[in-house]
Amino acid sequence: MAVNPIKHEMPTQAPEVRAHNFQEVALGYTAEIAHEEAMRCLNCKNSPCVSGCPVNIHIPDFITKIKENDFEGAYQVISLSSSLPAVCGRVCPQETQCESQCTLHVRAKMDPVGIGRLERFVADYHNAHATQKAQAPAPNGHRVAVVGAGPSGLTCAGDLAKKGYKVTIYEALHTAGGVLVYGIPEFRLPKAIVAREVETLKELGVDVETNVIIGKTLTVDELFEMGFEAVFIGSGAGLPNFMNIPGEAYKGVYSANEFLTRSNLMKAYQDKPHTPIMKGGKVAVVGGGNVAMDAARTALRLGAEKVYIVYRRSMEELPARREEVEHAQEEGIDFRLLCNPTEILGYQNPDDPRDPKNGFVTGIRCVKMELGEPDASGRRRPVAIPGSDFELEVNTVVMAIGTSPNPLIKSTTKGLEVNRHGGIIVNEEGLTSRENVYAGGDAVTGAATVISAMGAGKLAAKSIDAALCGKA
Repeated sequence: MAVNPIKHEMPTQAPEVRAHNFQEVALGYTAEIAHEEAMRCLNCKNSPCVSGCPVNIHIPDFITKIKENDFEGAYQVISLSSSLPAVCGRVCPQETQCESQCTLHVRAKMDPVGIGRLERFVADYHNAHATQKAQAPAPNGHRVAVVGAGPSGLTCAGDLAKKGYKVTIYEALHTAGGVLVYGIPEFRLPKAIVAREVETLKELGVDVETNVIIGKTLTVDELFEMGFEAVFIGSGAGLPNFMNIPGEAYKGVYSANEFLTRSNLMKAYQDKPHTPIMKGGKVAVVGGGNVAMDAARTALRLGAEKVYIVYRRSMEELPARREEVEHAQEEGIDFRLLCNPTEILGYQNPDDPRDPKNGFVTGIRCVKMELGEPDASGRRRPVAIPGSDFELEVNTVVMAIGTSPNPLIKSTTKGLEVNRHGGIIVNEEGLTSRENVYAGGDAVTGAATVISAMGAGKLAAKSIDAALCGKA
């Protein structure tokens, strides 16, 4: 039977509709489409797609189950490797990971199998049809503390819980999920899905303690005093970066973390929110990654009349997922590429210090760029073009230029070594410089992908199990 060379399209809301609501953009495959897409899989013996997955999901096996219309069986296969399939099926960059290794793509030069879309379908099918709760295994007598309820922490906790460990997660915010709830918008990842994944972990026996800041409420040393035998730090990278240009202190300048947290976690898009946020007007989002796309598309849904993406390189260097860029373009986001901000402009009335407009953003001054020689990352270095300065009239500026690990845990944990960027230093097993203290995800690498954080959590769980079982 001839293989369809084209991946089945993901059904989506129409751009003119979705730009004005926070409902999920992608609608998901139907059972019929999922089955047809699964039939494109060649079931390769060497399974190159598995090597491209940071958590090593048995991809051909779960796709085979879909071919057999055994969707629950497919979910069980995925669950052997992943604690967050409904999340990964939505936000992981499959195009640069498992799908990039697909034989159809590499050898036959066809579209790769839609692995991520199939994973999402399977997870959603399970969540809609499952009637039994996850069963907690018999306890093995060991206790582990996990710091942070983001992707790495949830994965580490899930893998250990399945082996009988008593795991307690300590989360600083009032809701578990980390970047999945505060960073990724509802229209890309509905929060009910994250809550369902967390509930599955609780069914496995994981305790989740929210509103606990490790380094302030409790220290790592105090966790050991409480009887935990190992600690995994998956506290993420929540410290926002700024450009240190004039005007960043004006009202209406946000870090992407603050802007998205106010909208995603605090529901600032609702009519009577508990937290304020700038709505409407014109917005400039500085940056070109997935977070920049999220912030720009959120601003649009909050009522902005015009939203700019200001990025210093060209479209070819844009680090965001192609799918997110295309969705942003379809929704009307204005991409100002090869441009770099030099100053944020604001209103000042020296004659009336009580003028309510004082201190608010009025615009952003930028300089046009051209690409020069490659830098250390291999990308061509952007160089300012003299005399090319221009201004954009905006009311809000969102800085989406990356984040760093918060130094709180380092400053309160004696002997915990970090690199010059503040990332916790770990060895190949995820072990830090402190005995029985492991770390992974953005707390180690700085801001990266959900699936890479999950891979780090999975590695640490394996290492913790080996270490503690060796003491049993």
